Amino acid sequence: MSDSPADDADSILACEECLPPAEAFAVVGNETRLSILESLWELDRPAAFSDLRRNVGMSDSAQFNYHLSKLRGQFVRKTDDGYEFRSAGRSVIAAVLSGTLNQDPQLQPFEVDGECVDCGASLVAHYEDEQVRIRCADCGRNHGGYSFPPGGLEDRTRAELMDAFNQRARHLSCLSADGVCPECSGRMETHLFEASEENGFDLDVRVEHECQRCHHTIYSSVGLVLLDDAEVVSFYRDHGIDLNTVPYWTLEWCVTDEYTTVEQAGDDGAWRITVVVPVDDEALVVSLDGDLDVLDAERRPRSAVGA
Repeated sequence: MSDSPADDADSILACEECLPPAEAFAVVGNETRLSILESLWELDRPAAFSDLRRNVGMSDSAQFNYHLSKLRGQFVRKTDDGYEFRSAGRSVIAAVLSGTLNQDPQLQPFEVDGECVDCGASLVAHYEDEQVRIRCADCGRNHGGYSFPPGGLEDRTRAELMDAFNQRARHLSCLSADGVCPECSGRMETHLFEASEENGFDLDVRVEHECQRCHHTIYSSVGLVLLDDAEVVSFYRDHGIDLNTVPYWTLEWCVTDEYTTVEQAGDDGAWRITVVVPVDDEALVVSLDGDLDVLDAERRPRSAVGA
C-alpha cells in the first residue's frame, strides 16, 4: 500500500492548463482528425506534413493543416523529425484498436486447461462484457476472470486467446500490486479483507487493488500477486517448469485459500500472510506483509508443510 501525497502542493501535475475532457473528445470526434491519428499509427514513425496528408488522402493543404493544428499540443507534437504521437493521441488509437469503442462480441463457453479445485470437473471459459471468466462446467466455481478488450479476439484461436488472457491477467494483477494502475497509471492502493459467499467470491480472504485517481478496482487472491516473484519463478524453474507458461487458473495456490494463511499479529494488528507453493515433493513457503511485500521464502519438504 502506498502513502498518499502529503497535500496538493506535492502533486507533480498541475492541471490549470489541461484540456477539458469534453473539449478533448470534441477534438478527436472529427473523422479527418481521427484519420490523421490512424495514419500516424500506420506509419509508425515521425511523419512529415506531406507524408501525413498523402496518407490521409486530403488534397486541400490548408484544410488538412487546420485539422492537424487542432491535434497539436494535446494529441500530437511536431519535432525536428516530423509529427509524432503524444500519449493521449496514442491512447485514442489504442482504444479504437482494442475494440472497446465499437465492438461487443460474445463467445459461447468453451473448455480450457485445468480441472475444478472443488469437484474435479472440467473448466470452461466465457467471454462477455469484455471479460474472460473461467468457471467449473459442473458446480460453477469461479477460477478467475479479468477484463480483455474485444480487439484481442481478432486473428486468435481459442487456445491463443487463453494464452493471451493468461499473460494479461498476470500483468494486471502484478502491476496493480506494484502500485501502478493498469488503466491510468495512477496510484493503486492494496487492501486485504474477508470476502463472503453472499458477495459472489470463492475466497475467504481476497486482495483489492483500487486506483486513487480513476477508482479502477482489481480483485485477486493473495497467491496471484506472487506469479512474477523471483523466488517463486526460480522455484518452478528448478523443477523444470516455466511458470510464465502455466495457466494461472490451474494453480490451486492461486485460485483457492487452501495454501494461504492470514493472521493479524502485533499490537497494531498488522497482517502477516503465508502462502505455501507446492511443486512435486517440495514446497516454497512464502511470507508476506500486509502490503503484499515478500518478507521471506523458504524451501521445505512438501510433507513437512502438509501440502
